[in-house]
Amino acid sequence: MQTELIHEARRQAEICNACRYCEGYCSVFPSLHAERAFSDGDITQLANLCHNCRGCYYACQYTAPHEFDLNLPKALAEVRRNSWECFAWPQPLARRFHTHGGTIALALVIGFAMLFLAIRAIGSSGGEGFYAVLSHNAMVAIFAPAFLLPLFSLAISLRRYWVEVGGKPVQIADVTAAFKRAGKMQDLAAGHAEGCNFEDEDRFSQARRHLHQAIMYGFLLCFASTSIATVMHYGFGMHAPYGFWSLPKLFGISGGVLLTVGCGAMVYLKQKSDRDLGDPMAWGGDIAFTLLLGFVGLSGLGLYALGSTAMMPALLAIHLGSVLTFFVLMPYTKMAHGFYRLAALIRDAQRKRALMSAG
Repeated sequence: MQTELIHEARRQAEICNACRYCEGYCSVFPSLHAERAFSDGDITQLANLCHNCRGCYYACQYTAPHEFDLNLPKALAEVRRNSWECFAWPQPLARRFHTHGGTIALALVIGFAMLFLAIRAIGSSGGEGFYAVLSHNAMVAIFAPAFLLPLFSLAISLRRYWVEVGGKPVQIADVTAAFKRAGKMQDLAAGHAEGCNFEDEDRFSQARRHLHQAIMYGFLLCFASTSIATVMHYGFGMHAPYGFWSLPKLFGISGGVLLTVGCGAMVYLKQKSDRDLGDPMAWGGDIAFTLLLGFVGLSGLGLYALGSTAMMPALLAIHLGSVLTFFVLMPYTKMAHGFYRLAALIRDAQRKRALMSAG
């Protein structure tokens, strides 16, 4: 971990702990105010609890030009990004994506798409639909490792994080509480029923919270579509292609729409926001990841709409290339932040449970 980032975040956290004006804003401040002193692990935990809603900054009386020069959202964002880089495995890949995210994502999508086209040129298995371009066995051979290896990498990263923040053995109640908060994304509203000031300091809005929900549930629907199709294929011998009213199609199309719209609107929202209240080093990587995830949804919808035309092989190669890129880069992009935030919420649930037991 970069000690100067930790030291600056600790300085600001100590001032916030003395002030306590933002006590009810989000999960960060109850956790922050529960401590008298902050270890490196405490600062890392606070950083991953923070959703960068920025409500505390706009409410703060100690921001520049005050001599305290507080900018807690930025300080925690920098620690958060640095923690992901330090805990990532292999570590150099995470640092590289944050600085060259757009170039890396684009190069991989094009490269993988060309690979899939080359496989088709060599010859297909003569199956139906998409399997006429790339056999089912070939898809499994390519995407199973591409899905499992990133999960293994994330497991190592999260283990390192858990040790750093002093995590205890997990109980079901902790996980339930964390999933409930994650599902509602209530911390994105900065503790206010009317929302936060992410895109405009003078206007409260729920837009960022709702767009996060669209992206999250869109991704989960797409994942459910693939999972159900797998069960249908191996468990019931029902092979693709599937009809429009089948669960894989209904979940996949609705998920693709949510992903496409949510990611496009999120990029627009980020362009309107103040970059000085986030981590400037993570900006390019954040935008690249959001665009990549949105393109996965958009290319999937395009493939569905034009799947019966002569454009299908090229569209399939592009879509599979974007999906493979997403999985390969998953541990090193902002996709990892969902796992870290959930771990931080579980750790926070443990803190609350310990306080209740002590009381």
